[in-house]
Amino acid sequence: MSKSVKKDLYEAPDYYFLDELLTDEHKLIRSTAREWVKKEVSPIIEDFAQKAEFPKHLIKGLADIGAFGPTIPAEYGGAGLDYTAYGILMQEIERGDSGIRSTASVQGSLVMYPIYAYGSEEQRKKYLPKLASGEMMGCFGLTEPDHGSNPGGMVTNIKDAGSHYILNGAKMWISNAPFADIAVVWAKDEASKIRGMVVERGMKGFSTPETHNKWSLRASATGELVFDNVEIPKENILPNISGLKGPLGCLNQARYGIAWGALGAAMDCYDTALRYSKERIQFGKPIGGFQLQQKKLAEMVTEITKGQLLAWRLGVLKSENRATAEQISMAKRNSVEIALDIARNARQMLGGMGITGEYSIMRHMMNLESVVTYEGTHDIHLLITGMDVTGLNAFK
Repeated sequence: MSKSVKKDLYEAPDYYFLDELLTDEHKLIRSTAREWVKKEVSPIIEDFAQKAEFPKHLIKGLADIGAFGPTIPAEYGGAGLDYTAYGILMQEIERGDSGIRSTASVQGSLVMYPIYAYGSEEQRKKYLPKLASGEMMGCFGLTEPDHGSNPGGMVTNIKDAGSHYILNGAKMWISNAPFADIAVVWAKDEASKIRGMVVERGMKGFSTPETHNKWSLRASATGELVFDNVEIPKENILPNISGLKGPLGCLNQARYGIAWGALGAAMDCYDTALRYSKERIQFGKPIGGFQLQQKKLAEMVTEITKGQLLAWRLGVLKSENRATAEQISMAKRNSVEIALDIARNARQMLGGMGITGEYSIMRHMMNLESVVTYEGTHDIHLLITGMDVTGLNAFK
């Protein structure tokens, strides 16, 4: 495993003194996560991205910093933290790499959350502590080859066979699928009602082929979930939910994490470009002394500051159980859009160096092309806000 000799000098921008709005606990969680990313992620991530390989050895560290289900109560292995703490963790991890944050998001928001919120007490006790410790890893099966933005059209289905259900179908673009021990899967029953269930690796007819040739999230493992007459024990069905609101509730959790996470990628690109602009000399002075470069930096830090305020306020609302799906949607869309813009402008500031693995910018830019698509595309999120403000449905 080759390690980068380049030191991670990251300093987070805080133009509006948002630190004053954080508790000591929040700051401790952040410093722990930041140091872990600097020590364990930054030195190796470029190499793993170039090889298109997930650094599985990071799983234990992610568990140690509390990245798996941080808001889940301690009795089930979580840390019982508030949503601001969860957001901060996602921000720090994505500052390192979106693919590593995806691994944590899926585990916490899309696997642990539905088992906690929709599962039986037996399911919670069986799965949550092992998921929190990283001993067990999970994935989330909603998207299908022919049903992306319209998950309600899914064709994956279960049929009642008396003592168990028979599951058939396939899911696509599934983070963590190649190595996951369990999958939280959504399928239609015979009444066309969407039900959630826990599918375990080793069940006959269940396979997870890996997706190759990605230009984005290269350090994250992506795959398919294929179900060929898989027998699902009835006790593996999530009893406390049915309908599309089940998976959409999970997506709200994940979108919230992305609203903070994408800002982390943006902050890293800005910090890299700012430092480079002070060190790179052209025409006898640092390029940061030229008006066009200052314009780029000024716009970057402005958008980051606005995004930080949006995410912080959303965290407060989420901890108070007042955040709406529409508010979460807006923050996800905004954070990812500004992060992509900042990555592209930062890349230009670095010139040819910006396309190399010497710097994180190009990797962030490619990763964010996935982040702008998954958990609801940019366009779908625009329609969510549009429908909320007009009361008119433009989806159909």
